Amino acid sequence: MFDVERFADDCRAALAERGSEAIREVVRRAVSDPGAIIAALGEHEAAFAQVLVRTKELTILNGVWGFRQWTLPHNHHHRAIIGIYGGGEDNIYWRRLPGDARGRVEAAGAASLRTGDVGVLGKDIIHSVTNPLDRVSYAIHVYDGDFLAAEGKSCWDAETLEEQPYDAALVSPMFGQSLVRHAQA
Repeated sequence: MFDVERFADDCRAALAERGSEAIREVVRRAVSDPGAIIAALGEHEAAFAQVLVRTKELTILNGVWGFRQWTLPHNHHHRAIIGIYGGGEDNIYWRRLPGDARGRVEAAGAASLRTGDVGVLGKDIIHSVTNPLDRVSYAIHVYDGDFLAAEGKSCWDAETLEEQPYDAALVSPMFGQSLVRHAQA
């Protein structure tokens, strides 16, 4: 059975090692039993974002991606470990255009994650996410800090790819309002 407190304790211990492999292994073990996570956190039919743990050192989110849900390009200012426990997500990685006064970005790579996969994003990564499926997808997101309170985050306009201040409701309209409420709490 998946237990949020035990998972959080294991994440804290792995983060103390400061190696991405240690925390990746904790998340990999958890998502290797998707049924246990769904039994503990519930099954959903639409987009849903839940903050499981939020401290200065650690944020753990349960993200249920809606059908074909997407995000704008954005950054976290924290390392993110993402484990898929149902369905999938496609990530586009972006890089800043050197010397661009408007802070524009261009695509620089991509990765597809499916059930059981774990991805590690460095603290400076800019990415956008899509659930390419016609059903919900489930993911656990672990951040090595208080992701919701991180200052200086940015997102990028979908049309112009120009940098703008981070706005959770713009980055992901399906998740945004839920995460804004948690950030204000």
